[in-house]
Amino acid sequence: MLMTSETPLLKSAALVMKFGGTSVGTSAAMQQVINIVKTEKEHWRDVIVVTSALSGVTDALLDMIYKGVKGQIGNLEDRATELAHRHFEIADTLISDHATHQVIKKEINDIMTQVLDLCKAIAILGETTPRVQDTIASAGERMCIRLLSAALQSAGIAAEPVEATRLIRTDDCYTDAHPDLNKTKKLIRAVLIPLLKKGKTPVITGFIAAAENGSVTTLGRGGSDYSAALIGASLPADDVWIYTDVNGVMTADPRLVHNATTVPVCSYREIAELAYYGAKVLHPKTIRPVIEAGIGLRVCNTFNPAHPGTRLVSELKARNGVIKAITTIRGLQLVTLEGRGMLGVPGVAARTFDAVAQLGTSVPLITQASSEQSICFAVPTESTQAVIATLTTAFAPEIKSRDIDRVWATDEVGIVTVVGEGMRSIPGVSGRIFTALGNKNVNVIAIAQGSSEVSISLVVAADYIQQALQVLHELILNAVPAV
Repeated sequence: MLMTSETPLLKSAALVMKFGGTSVGTSAAMQQVINIVKTEKEHWRDVIVVTSALSGVTDALLDMIYKGVKGQIGNLEDRATELAHRHFEIADTLISDHATHQVIKKEINDIMTQVLDLCKAIAILGETTPRVQDTIASAGERMCIRLLSAALQSAGIAAEPVEATRLIRTDDCYTDAHPDLNKTKKLIRAVLIPLLKKGKTPVITGFIAAAENGSVTTLGRGGSDYSAALIGASLPADDVWIYTDVNGVMTADPRLVHNATTVPVCSYREIAELAYYGAKVLHPKTIRPVIEAGIGLRVCNTFNPAHPGTRLVSELKARNGVIKAITTIRGLQLVTLEGRGMLGVPGVAARTFDAVAQLGTSVPLITQASSEQSICFAVPTESTQAVIATLTTAFAPEIKSRDIDRVWATDEVGIVTVVGEGMRSIPGVSGRIFTALGNKNVNVIAIAQGSSEVSISLVVAADYIQQALQVLHELILNAVPAV
């Protein structure tokens, strides 16, 4: 049984379990999900399953949209067939009842036929809309709930697929919609509570929702975590467990730092910083509804269910000076607006970021010298030239009068962020960080620290990211263990 000490001895509580794409991406992985659900149903009164699409499916669907816009319709049918057959192969292994097997195959075929028809229409028009994109992108989750629900039924679990278009109501900001929390809570309770009273295990699409007019919306990439949190908070459940393919929240990216370990306990403040600065374990939006509902949250490993994973708590009494974890965002450049004429001139920062916002460009880090003679901020590499061009136009009069000298960008950089509640108001932490990096000849280009003091972000050249991570990770390993 997973996390014995934390699991109720009596069936008197509700558990929401969210499984990511790698957790359901193959028949072996999905069988592991079935085993986990079966185990937890023995210990929880109600179990609600939220699932992503099979790993890689959403990317493939978005690629079909791209090919449609480009008029490359030749491979669309092959790609649709390939995606359908990937689901069929899992069905062949996990669904024993012949009639159910045929129904599931037909439903998956129908969904992929709709996707193919939309992509062909896009090819004819040469363009798409965010609303159409959401309809196509939702297909992966819609196919997965049917497949997983039927597989659970074959394993003797009374499961029922539920599309979250029935549960989560949003605005019409397609591709990154915002839920109406009051309407969503009412819908979730109205649909799910009767199913749970009948002893059913709902299997719900993550990532997708519906606007007031009933059209499909999505919650942004990685939004399945958010879906699970909204459902857990609305019922309310007692716990939400997020299943992924690593043992919880790691001290660093194990692909870049070989001796990364699991963080046993994280505060919500810490995980929010980690999620914002590149950690892929938990979607940043997940935290808010969980905090407000006061329910438990864990990050677990589908492929190592005996591991306790990481427990997330609202408040944490941390040991002084202890760094909890390190994360990174790569593929960035620093854009700098500088000039002696900027000194004391109000509105320069506002005009700068208003211009950047109009491009829809994300800005993960901002820093400004106290002399006010420059503003420096990070943007994705693919957006750099557009940002420079926009700012050059926006400040053309100031550039002409030499109040602003230039707008320029560095070579590629990365943001390395050090996170830990124990860093708050403790002198010397920054000194340890910069001393460690300096001793290994890692140059820090820029720094930023939020008022929460839970994190320090450092900008380093792309070639030094992995070295910086390894150097700073040693500070974690050498610290006194703390939670």
